[in-house]
Amino acid sequence: MYNLLKLFSYCLVFVFTACATIDKPEVKTVEEKTPQVSKTIKQKSEVNKTGLKRKVAIARFSNETRYGQSFFIDKDNDRIGKQAVDILSSKLLETDKFILLERADLEKINKELALENYTPLKNMADFLIIGSVTEFGRKDTGEVGIFSRTKKQTAFAKVHVRLVDVYSGEVIYSEEGVGEAYSEAGTVFGIGGQSGYDSTLNDKALEAAITNLSSNIIGNLLDKEWRSYILGYDNGNLIIAGGLSQNIQSGEVFSVIQKGKEIRNPQTNTSITLPGKKIAKVTVLSSAGKASKDEVSFCEIIEGDLSDYIKNNNFSGLYISEGE
Repeated sequence: MYNLLKLFSYCLVFVFTACATIDKPEVKTVEEKTPQVSKTIKQKSEVNKTGLKRKVAIARFSNETRYGQSFFIDKDNDRIGKQAVDILSSKLLETDKFILLERADLEKINKELALENYTPLKNMADFLIIGSVTEFGRKDTGEVGIFSRTKKQTAFAKVHVRLVDVYSGEVIYSEEGVGEAYSEAGTVFGIGGQSGYDSTLNDKALEAAITNLSSNIIGNLLDKEWRSYILGYDNGNLIIAGGLSQNIQSGEVFSVIQKGKEIRNPQTNTSITLPGKKIAKVTVLSSAGKASKDEVSFCEIIEGDLSDYIKNNNFSGLYISEGE
């Protein structure tokens, strides 16, 4: 009798070790997204939590894969591309460091303005973000044992973005981001979770891909020089573009920079702007306006001589820069 019990115990051990490995007989969803935060973000968050806001627009984010394409869908009905725009827009707005200008649905806004004969919006961004979804798909894998079965659904996405300086047309940054999400379910002796097609994995994979590169996009934007421009002179004060929406505060001091000369480089057949020269300093007295498109700030000249520019009422050769 003892030998029979011992043999039966060995059989049980063999049966369970022959089953496919599974931790719990329940459906689990795990999203892999471990974005690497750039050094710029870490420094800015500790040193300068407000900062002057750059004007940014997402010019395009298209789906360049076959996934989600159909003969029955209009060419402009790019659902994955529009979803990517919304995700990246949310990431940028969460930082509270940018003025994000609408581009994807700008036509709809202008149609609404036309109902009351308002002029179309004309608010230029400093930087454009251009991106595309270059890989998008999913696969199912599984293991089958004698008494168990597992099923794993995996979705993956890859996105590429470029950051363009509007004033020069130069691509100043380019990077790719990869994301993956999966769900897993299994049964032992017929007991456990049954998983059908999980469509939410597509959304999670795309969000993970954008999250993995969004911090570096933000870091590169913050690294670029903030600029404003002199619009005029009135009652002893310079009037510059920008106000409260860009975090311009009363008492803040800015530098007035004389633009460098433009020379042509025959090697690349492009124009090069030489470094500018600081010729004055101004301090902000007050701001006016309701939105970024019509905000202005009034500044007092505290250092330097701008009398020639004021006399000729021509400030096209100057710009305002952050810091003293």
